[in-house]
Amino acid sequence: MFSTSQGIPGLPDLTHPTELIQIGSELLKASLLIVFLVLVLGIAIALISFASRYNKSEQAIFLGEWTIHYSQILRGLEHLALVLILLVTGFFFCSTLSNRYHHWEQAKVTQIAQSVAGDKLEQISPQVRYVTQEPYSYNTQVNGKIVKVNDTQQVNRFLSLAGSQIQVKLEQSTDVQGRSSIYRVDYSADYKVVNRLKDIKSFVFEAPPPNGYSLLSNYKVEQNRTRLEPINPDNYNFAFTLEPGQETSFRLTYQAQGGPRWVYSSGGQLLSNFRLTTIANFAGADFASGIVPSATKVDGRSTQYTWIFDDNVSVKNPFGVFTNTNPVKQTGILPRLLLLAPGLFLWWILLLYFSLPMSLKNVAIAGSIFFACLLALTYLSRFMDAQLAWTIISLIMLTLAWGLGKHRGASLAAIICTIAGAILPVFGLLVPYSGLTLSIAGLLSAVWLAVRHWYNWYIWQPEDGVK
Repeated sequence: MFSTSQGIPGLPDLTHPTELIQIGSELLKASLLIVFLVLVLGIAIALISFASRYNKSEQAIFLGEWTIHYSQILRGLEHLALVLILLVTGFFFCSTLSNRYHHWEQAKVTQIAQSVAGDKLEQISPQVRYVTQEPYSYNTQVNGKIVKVNDTQQVNRFLSLAGSQIQVKLEQSTDVQGRSSIYRVDYSADYKVVNRLKDIKSFVFEAPPPNGYSLLSNYKVEQNRTRLEPINPDNYNFAFTLEPGQETSFRLTYQAQGGPRWVYSSGGQLLSNFRLTTIANFAGADFASGIVPSATKVDGRSTQYTWIFDDNVSVKNPFGVFTNTNPVKQTGILPRLLLLAPGLFLWWILLLYFSLPMSLKNVAIAGSIFFACLLALTYLSRFMDAQLAWTIISLIMLTLAWGLGKHRGASLAAIICTIAGAILPVFGLLVPYSGLTLSIAGLLSAVWLAVRHWYNWYIWQPEDGVK
């Protein structure tokens, strides 16, 4: 049984009511602390102003300076509060998305695993059983003395099959309720038995049906084209006689339905003159257990595997056919990206602050665009390649970022900041060479800020102001 896939342990998830209440209480405490600090600063300025009320000139200078500083601090606090709100909200938003995406990935992996490692149809090689008398001894007590008694007992022994010629036709049915797929099996096998014993001629041919079947029909065992009836109605044992040195043949046929694999087990026997041919009439068929077939033939959607063992071959694991699936690659990439998304947003927004004037409205719109693009990437990646999806989203993001500038120079600065601070870092977390891509993005950001400030490359006029 497979365990139910869960989200990432310990990560906040806004879809959980208890966590949502806890997060709300913590945010309320943090908000009250910020309000308290602002009030304390205002009260401190008022007290200092009251203390210097007798010195009018000193009071005027002090109040003028602190009023300017206080207003600047308040404006800075407005921007800081907005960025913090966007960061905190974005973190909980992205952590919730990360949990959901991780849950979706694990459910997908579990579904694929169940399709290849669930129930199976396992055909066990028939056995030829006989009973022989073998001597044995035991000790017993007679008249107070220990006496050794020699006796005989009946022991079950098995006769090796002299040859096996098996043909299996497999059909696959998908979209079965409660199952990933089922196999329909048409089985026919000819077994050769040679009596190499001298004094035994009574045998039992044990030919069990496949393990794991949900439907078995037309089960039939024939000896030299004569149908045999089982010894008991509730088992699959068939009695027959064979003179020493003689040989006979058995034919076993049936149709069965069962789990999405079919394998043949030798049951610990040595295989001689063995030939197994499986014909899988569906796409994606592959051989199971790593026992490489002697021959493989592909004809359209049909694949034929043939195993040939000539003399005394021991095969430990069951071998046969299963439905191959595409390997599950690159799991965990989107959850990791979403967890790092608030840091990437801070990287981008700081580049914008250091490169062009930013109003509260522009910061709020930019934050909304960034997290909306991540949301689009999260769901588009379920249907298409994540790198292609981000390429398409990046073009939209660049088009929107152009509007941050009031003229062409400022818009160009916004484009450079968006490429270096948002598009390349996100793309770097999607590709295998993340370290190289992130290094290039960091270098581009540093070079841009150096050119912009150290070499006085003003790409807008000072009178443009803030939008």
